[in-house]
Amino acid sequence: MPNATTLFLAAEPVAGAHAVERPEVMALTWLPAVTALVVFVLAFGFLYVMVWPKIIKGLDDRDQKIRREIANAEQAREQANAALAKYEQELASAREEASRLIAQARADAKAVAVEFRDRNEAELAEMKQRAIRDLETARRAAITELHAETATLAVSIAGRILKREISVADQQRLVEESLGELAGVRKR
Repeated sequence: MPNATTLFLAAEPVAGAHAVERPEVMALTWLPAVTALVVFVLAFGFLYVMVWPKIIKGLDDRDQKIRREIANAEQAREQANAALAKYEQELASAREEASRLIAQARADAKAVAVEFRDRNEAELAEMKQRAIRDLETARRAAITELHAETATLAVSIAGRILKREISVADQQRLVEESLGELAGVRKR
């Protein structure tokens, strides 16, 4: 099959020669062109009827699949954002609850400490008062016993000095008088 340059050169008239038409060259160029056109139309028609719908269907299916995946991704992103917001809200709530519980625990601990301190102070004051009462009672008992011993000694000494025996009633009277005198001396 001749190429385009050969056909172009063959169609040009030679310099100095009269242009002579060559009908066979023109006739030969119409036949391949018509054949090519018929083959193109048949191929285009076949492709348009048989292949193009399948390609269009495949592209549409792929387009729908991509749109579904994009929609699913958007939905998943929205769900993830909602889950993140919920998580952050729960975390903030948990932190607030923890802070509240810590504050409550501190307040309870402080109240318990104050209660223990007050109870201990009350117990110590009571123990101190009891000890003071016990000491006062023991002091009074010791003073009473000391007075009684002193009175007994005084009576014994006085009896020796007087060389006579003092009765129990006299002894009791002397003890009471001595205690009264000692109490009067102590008040001064």
